[in-house]
Amino acid sequence: MQYVLLTLIGVANLIFIVAFAKDLYRKRATFLKEPGNPVAQSISSAIIYFFSTFGISDFAISTVLYRKMKWVSDRRLPGTLNTQCVIPVAVMAFAYISSVEVGMRTLFTLVIAQTVGAYIGPRYVVKLPVNAIRLFIATGLVVASAVITATQLDWIPSNGTATELSLPKLLIATILMFIYGALNNVGIGSYALTMVTIFALGMNPVAAFPIMMGACAVSVPIGSTEFIRLDSYSTKITFISAIFGVLGVLCAVFLVTSLPLYWIKWIVVAVLLYSAITMFMAYRENRETTKSPETATTETKEPVL
Repeated sequence: MQYVLLTLIGVANLIFIVAFAKDLYRKRATFLKEPGNPVAQSISSAIIYFFSTFGISDFAISTVLYRKMKWVSDRRLPGTLNTQCVIPVAVMAFAYISSVEVGMRTLFTLVIAQTVGAYIGPRYVVKLPVNAIRLFIATGLVVASAVITATQLDWIPSNGTATELSLPKLLIATILMFIYGALNNVGIGSYALTMVTIFALGMNPVAAFPIMMGACAVSVPIGSTEFIRLDSYSTKITFISAIFGVLGVLCAVFLVTSLPLYWIKWIVVAVLLYSAITMFMAYRENRETTKSPETATTETKEPVL
């Protein structure tokens, strides 16, 4: 089953690499002239994917940075966020799946569940009140981080050591991962939610990493080929991320796989709180925008990042 999953990831990424290589060759004389200093972009790419390997959203960091530095136009931003992460996330997935102990039945099932959710879910989730979902999830992440902190301080017992889920728990996790995949399409990331689910079901928190990265490594490459076809992405940033983003990933993977579980749990707490804060901020910004008469009549739905 591990070989099947790795093959699936490899095929999905090969499709992307072929499409990107063709586009890169077509733009070989011009793509390096796109906005941004290559040195600054190389450094930022390594840093972004270093933190992404720990579960901190590269979408969120990149969105703030690229807009501030004016490296990418708003029209090309969603495509760039997707295409730039394909190769680094594939490296994360291969590294974690081969080095982190997790039951293959659980890993394969949850990766496929989130991938299917990412493709089937959008037709349903776009009808949901996204801002209400943000508030609910952000509150849940704060509660979850408090629970994990309590286990770290030995205030409550912790049993997070399993590497495989029993069938009842696997069914629950499968349904939740399907939902997380669907929520990705309205800009709600799955990393923190996956961490909470893994911990709540009694698994080793480290097991969340191959599950998170494996799911993204299958679903993101296929969708990214469409951005390439439409020429709705930054070729330069994607190219740089494929090199320097991978370097950041390899450094971070070494730390994650070598750190004691005690410190991994504190990293999980930090990621959950970071995700909760960014989600609260998005919730507040959306409320202020919808209250404004100038924007209330023109706003339709939020862009998918």
